[in-house]
Amino acid sequence: HALLGWACRSGPGRLPFRNPSLPLETRVADLIGRMTLEEKASQLGNESPAIPRLGVPAYDWWSEALHGVARAGRATVFPQAIGLAATWDTALMFQVATAISLEARAKYQESQRLGDRWIGAGRSFFSPNINIFRDPRWGRTEETYGEDPYLTGNLAIQFVSGLEGNDPTYLKTVSTVKHFAVHSGPEPSRHTFDARVSESDLRETYLPAFRQLVTEGRAASVMCAYNSFRGQPACGNDELLGKILRGQWGFGGYVVSDCGAVQDIYTSHKTRATPVEGAALALEAGTHPECGGGSWAPGSPGPFPQLAHARRGGPAAARDRATHNDPRGEGGGNGRRDGCGTSRRPLPRAAGEFASAPLTGTGNSGMCRRCPAGTGEGGTGKNTRNDREGHP
Repeated sequence: HALLGWACRSGPGRLPFRNPSLPLETRVADLIGRMTLEEKASQLGNESPAIPRLGVPAYDWWSEALHGVARAGRATVFPQAIGLAATWDTALMFQVATAISLEARAKYQESQRLGDRWIGAGRSFFSPNINIFRDPRWGRTEETYGEDPYLTGNLAIQFVSGLEGNDPTYLKTVSTVKHFAVHSGPEPSRHTFDARVSESDLRETYLPAFRQLVTEGRAASVMCAYNSFRGQPACGNDELLGKILRGQWGFGGYVVSDCGAVQDIYTSHKTRATPVEGAALALEAGTHPECGGGSWAPGSPGPFPQLAHARRGGPAAARDRATHNDPRGEGGGNGRRDGCGTSRRPLPRAAGEFASAPLTGTGNSGMCRRCPAGTGEGGTGKNTRNDREGHP
């Protein structure tokens, strides 16, 4: 009766999917049920256009926050990920990510006020990069936490906790962990190489951090990689996305492609001959949305609209939790007063100092626990009320 009563009122703002008193699953199902095939297809790229008749605004899934909010104007800059890893400090990592997510919320509110809904203006972040740094020829080593899976997992779980927050219902932001999987090869061939590693190396080196982030950190999103794995492109890989990620680990979030990775299926890996076949492989494997629009040929409607019926609504649930349609999810320090405030200026400086300092001492866990004065201990992912309100 609540669903019917809400729907009978006039205007898109009174549709059931906008009713915050209804269960999230009910709202998502209602929204998807009202969308046409073309509207569903339009949401399969990172640049999701508005659906005016339903009052759904445009949204871009592509934002970055590896060591601060990127591509969104002035922001606090922390040391690169490899520098943060050099601190060996899980508590500091959590505080850094909490500061980033608070600033991200503030920037999102300002972007909404200005009508900016494109790259860098959202609350879904393609961070952290938890690939294992093994090959110095890989050009993105500074984005990682280094060569050790144990250190990577323990630091990354705090980073994800800081970005997503600890509310049982609402995400502060979405953390997309990347690049799944075995993506630490030479930079020039990252769009073509086929990673063939032993089962023990896969399970002991390349997957532990991802498994920890999915099963313990409850990351909302995963990004599939450019490379192939055992002969099948990562973004169309049944073993990685189906058997391991969703089957063995129980992942319930959404998988986004690295930008242009769906295009790589038929242009670089050549495991499919056409854009339509490449898009079908990715969609059936569970990749949605696609970043970069790689499957769309200029001037054509693209293959995804022809295949949209094969997939469900995908990331709508996470989008609803993180960005729209519930005023109760707009708290947690998202006002302008939390962005670029003077109260957080000591934190990036302290992070930089600890990133460059020699290691001194370890705690019981074997992880260094040297917190800057005034920043507190912990790193458990259970931040205090003061932390949530921007007082590190």
